[in-house]
Amino acid sequence: MSTTVNPTVAEVTARIEQRSQATRDDYEARMQRAADKGKNRSLSCGNLAHAVAAVPDSDKHDIIANTVGNIGIVTAYNDMLSAHQPFATFPEQIKLAAREAGGTAQVAGGVPAMCDGVTQGQPGMELSLFSRDVIAMASGVALSHDVFDAAVFLGVCDKIVPGMVIAAATFGHLPTVFLPAGPMPSGIPNDRKAQVRQEYAQGKVGREELLEAEMASYHTAGTCTFYGTANSNQMLMEFMGLQLPGSSFVNPNTPLRTALTLAGAKRVLSMTQQAAETGRGQYTPAGDILTAKAFVNGIVGLNATGGSTNLVLHLVAMARAAGILLRPEDFADLSAVTPLMARVYPNGLADVNHFHAAGGLQFVIRELLAAGLLHADVKTVAGEGLQRYTQEAFLDGDNLERREGTPNSHDTEVLRPCEEAFQSTGGLVRVLGNLGEAVIKVSAVKAEQRVIEAPARVFHDQHAVKQAFEAGELDRDVICVVRFQGPQANGMPELHSLTPPLSVLQSKGYKVALVTDGRMSGASGKVPAAIHLSPEAMDGGAIAKVRDGDTLRLDATRGTLEVLAEDFETREAIAVDPHLELDSEAGYGRELFKVFRQVVGPASTGASSLYDGGESL
Repeated sequence: MSTTVNPTVAEVTARIEQRSQATRDDYEARMQRAADKGKNRSLSCGNLAHAVAAVPDSDKHDIIANTVGNIGIVTAYNDMLSAHQPFATFPEQIKLAAREAGGTAQVAGGVPAMCDGVTQGQPGMELSLFSRDVIAMASGVALSHDVFDAAVFLGVCDKIVPGMVIAAATFGHLPTVFLPAGPMPSGIPNDRKAQVRQEYAQGKVGREELLEAEMASYHTAGTCTFYGTANSNQMLMEFMGLQLPGSSFVNPNTPLRTALTLAGAKRVLSMTQQAAETGRGQYTPAGDILTAKAFVNGIVGLNATGGSTNLVLHLVAMARAAGILLRPEDFADLSAVTPLMARVYPNGLADVNHFHAAGGLQFVIRELLAAGLLHADVKTVAGEGLQRYTQEAFLDGDNLERREGTPNSHDTEVLRPCEEAFQSTGGLVRVLGNLGEAVIKVSAVKAEQRVIEAPARVFHDQHAVKQAFEAGELDRDVICVVRFQGPQANGMPELHSLTPPLSVLQSKGYKVALVTDGRMSGASGKVPAAIHLSPEAMDGGAIAKVRDGDTLRLDATRGTLEVLAEDFETREAIAVDPHLELDSEAGYGRELFKVFRQVVGPASTGASSLYDGGESL
């Protein structure tokens, strides 16, 4: 393992720490006050009686006496999400493990968990991004009862884990472990699924064939197996030290999955103040894990594995909850020195099960540590040092054991060492120009597609793009500009349903790109897409000045995004889209989220309604 950190990684970390000094100092002071208060529960007798009324008699005395740790379980269980359905059995497993370790556990509360796969292209998607902040607040309500000495978070998917991390940081005086459910076993090959989607977009197959392919892909309990936001979340939790090593991509309902769940519950009890005071462990609150170095490690992991662009938004919001201020240039500079080591769909044909079998996160972490691209000197839920995360989990009989992961990739089409990486830089690029600031994921974009200069066609929603495609109006070189899709306008829905038609145009030989103040998916693929454009149209951003026929130039190699029109700077921006006023403020719960749209910050600062993204709360 290298003891010398890459100069760029060191410089980016230092400037984050310097930029964040005031907010981080304030955060640490607040967490210390909460920790000091937590040493002696201040609840009245009536408060405590309510808190333990329904627990077994054997647990009541321990919780009241405050001599052993009491775990608060925050769960995102529902049985509509395949990834979260396995969590139904986790609370009882955690309670059993806690008792075996001499502690207790209670379900503190549940949080909503919506599925972007279900709401994709539907009105409900306009609630998706804001659900992250709702999850953070709901987790806060769950833990507000002040009877917990540690927290366990049960979540996997897109907005759920980021929302829970925001809550974990807010309650950063509590030791915290994240317990995933794991990916479903592999189904239909991903390239076949993508092919059927494109054939459907072209009218070559019908809805019955499309549904059959989709059902063969999403076919049982567990996370979707492509490398979208959900699985990027799991990667992130290991790189940041919030999950046990090797726990991300173990399939649900297997003996190893159960063993990891039990081990996580026992481990978090050993991190409590009670464990430290009795010599049974070391107090390790979440706030001590969620440092600038941990977030830098997460950004490096995101780039090395070609992870979801959604995490560019979420990491900023998560870090802000821990008093750390991340900026787009931090992502860009780290991407420039991080090799792309993995090809997982949509960046390749393999899924996360194949990635895990090839060596997985343990191989990636070992390689990046050896190259000096990660901070080894961090605290984690597994103990001191990220080196522990080069170890795989396995069962020896009924016992959970650790062993060093493979030093060599088992499949170099999926996973490669740093020196033989698929490309020398990471998958995320920041682009700047007279249109504003955006991000593009290029890990799946061919080199010849990374510079696109073409006339603009302007749209105000994704359905209009698909209608133009079906009418043959886009059969040419074109950059589709889809605006009024930012957080202030309509909650910044993912526009992933645009991927199949734009892919069809690209396959016909046209130069095609997307520019939007909205989001694409964690599964953004081979079509170049400059997304998260800030300022957004609703905020008077330059994207509201673009007209049909303007020549746009998107250069992901130089990091530029420009409108090539002499009068562009002097044009008036469209104030608001009339269609938006009629269609985006009511129905499917959207009226309940009006206040979020009014207070949300820009994409460049995490698109959060909880923080302004600046130097103060």
